[in-house]
Amino acid sequence: MQLLTIGSDGTDPLRVLKLTAALGESPWWSVREQALYWVDTLAPSVSRFKPVISEHQSWRMPDRIGCISLCDDGSAIVALRSGIALFDLAKGKMGTLHRPPAMSPDLHFNDGKCDRSGRFWVGAHFGGVPKQFVGSLFRFDPDFGCEERESGIGISNGLGWSPDLCTLYYVDSLARCIYAYDFECATGRNFDRRIFATAQSGCGVPDGLTVDSAGFVWCAHWDGWCVVRYARDGTIDRVVRLPVQRPTSCMFGGPDLRTLFITSARHGIEPDALERQPLAGSIFALELTVPGLPEPTFARSHRT
Repeated sequence: MQLLTIGSDGTDPLRVLKLTAALGESPWWSVREQALYWVDTLAPSVSRFKPVISEHQSWRMPDRIGCISLCDDGSAIVALRSGIALFDLAKGKMGTLHRPPAMSPDLHFNDGKCDRSGRFWVGAHFGGVPKQFVGSLFRFDPDFGCEERESGIGISNGLGWSPDLCTLYYVDSLARCIYAYDFECATGRNFDRRIFATAQSGCGVPDGLTVDSAGFVWCAHWDGWCVVRYARDGTIDRVVRLPVQRPTSCMFGGPDLRTLFITSARHGIEPDALERQPLAGSIFALELTVPGLPEPTFARSHRT
């Protein structure tokens, strides 16, 4: 398995890791390993790819998986439908599940990330067809103490922080918007929610996101055939067109963090439409001039 160069219009040269993921999600770059991690939510698994040596490895998950982040000890923290757990990659062993006691059984975990203090933030929303704004955003501390930090969410998706750590970005796909909050890194508090950006007509809906070192927000647009770069004021700075209908998330990686990796999905696309986008479910790599930032790890102080 290797990254292959594919055709483009000359402005956005792309490479592709050819996959057939049902719902590829949660790309996560390990600087230490020089490896890309991601999940397939519906064919539940965690995968790792090391581009330099073209090595690919996968681990099956026991339940639907929403996202992954690595821990400071080399293990992983994963959000399954049934709860948050630590996963020992070396042994292939899952730890104890953690789930907020008051969380409705109708909600399942989805996208999540760690902040720069090593806390894990993960959203949950209604497990069936989205019909109500009943989801929540939770913060799991290193000892697995949990606090609900937002409610009234439709489809909980991408998370990211500004380089100065003063702003938290959070996607509600059902609301078709990216929210911004003031953020206190020392306390893990977010407050004063406002709309940062709203998806334009014909541009799909915002899904997973990341933030580059200049403070611009990159967001994959489900059903939009694109990734959008938003300026710090929420205006559109750049649109990168993709050969797939359903890009799902993005993450900076590579040796200098100048490669934007973009996951995608095949799920829910009609067979005739899939014939016109044979790379659906693959991972794309876009080379950029402005780098990203190293992704934080979960500060694992509580072992299970």
